[in-house]
Amino acid sequence: MLINRKAFLLSLLLSITVLLSGCDTTGTGSDPKPEPDVYLVSSSDINAFTKDQLGAQIAQQFPAQYQSIIKGFLRYDVKVYKLVYNTKLPDGTATKASGAIIVPTVTTAVPMISQQHGTILNDADAPSNFGPGSDAAFGGTFFASNGYIMVCPDYIGYGESKAIPHTYEHREGLATASLDMIRAAKEFIKQKSIKWDNRLLLTGYSEGGFATMSLQKKIEEEFPAEFTLAASSIGAGAYHKTAFMKYIINQKTHGKPEYNRLYLWTMLTYNSLYKLNKPMSYYLKEPYATQATQNGININISVSISDIFTDSFKKAVNDGTETGFLNAVKDNDVYDWKPKTPTHLYHGTADNLVFFFNTQDAYDAMRKRGATNVEIKPLEGEDHGTAVIDYLLQTYLFFSSVQ
Repeated sequence: MLINRKAFLLSLLLSITVLLSGCDTTGTGSDPKPEPDVYLVSSSDINAFTKDQLGAQIAQQFPAQYQSIIKGFLRYDVKVYKLVYNTKLPDGTATKASGAIIVPTVTTAVPMISQQHGTILNDADAPSNFGPGSDAAFGGTFFASNGYIMVCPDYIGYGESKAIPHTYEHREGLATASLDMIRAAKEFIKQKSIKWDNRLLLTGYSEGGFATMSLQKKIEEEFPAEFTLAASSIGAGAYHKTAFMKYIINQKTHGKPEYNRLYLWTMLTYNSLYKLNKPMSYYLKEPYATQATQNGININISVSISDIFTDSFKKAVNDGTETGFLNAVKDNDVYDWKPKTPTHLYHGTADNLVFFFNTQDAYDAMRKRGATNVEIKPLEGEDHGTAVIDYLLQTYLFFSSVQ
């Protein structure tokens, strides 16, 4: 059934692509009031690809039986640039960050997509480095070749800001770096006379899903007049941080070392950014406390992560007396608000890294607040890795339908 569903999606995508190729999506153009560059610091060429080169590169990410179909989706050559821009750290300190912008070679005005990348462990996978394993080189070029200006922030901790610890799963850090990248991209396309129809769409998966939800919330609540948000497609993010944290502290889970490192990474980030500054021995039993003190997230946790927390820490969380940590986690909840933008929430129902209840809780809370333009899209039987392709294909269908 999985192969049949994907085959259907792919054939439907190809039909939409053919239909769109005959449409003129010209919009109103960019802001007529010129302003000095406030965010953009510099730009540089990364690469350029013909649609045939992209076809060979992107199709390799799909099963062999779909590769020729994927090549048929691509419509435009693209150019890739690195942007360096001004932004701020969570404590308000000014800094410089970077990202990639991928521009299709079109003559009409097209929409912009801000694509927030998922978790990466190496700087080589940052969008501005444009490594073959990066979200920008795969999904970013795919969408750009279909007529979207793609904006791909590195976040703090990668690219230009790689000397600074990454703000992993931190709402404000991810949202601010992403928002300021979009602002820098807006300045860049004015500088290059690139035609943009003023529509902005948002997407991201995993950490990128959490970053996208955080970004959308920030734009809608703090800067509602700055951009024309047209749609948001969000996949498999940890939006209900409070429930997620209590779940992994109290429930038996998978015991996968590569997943447990990410849970530990979130805890270490909050311990630092919120200046809790607790020793690892407060949170973790031995030998994990010593290992984490010495090596950070680079430790092997091959048991349920619930088994490595100290009894005193678990008790303080469960009885509500650990207010510092609980408040830090709560500050990163982004599930309970009312989006105005048409929003699709994708998530594999068998996801055992970022559990499905994160998306279900977000959908339920949003609907309860009266959000009628939010839809939940369960990907039945998919886990965190296998759901990515369906998320990308359905995001393409969703964005293609937005007028």
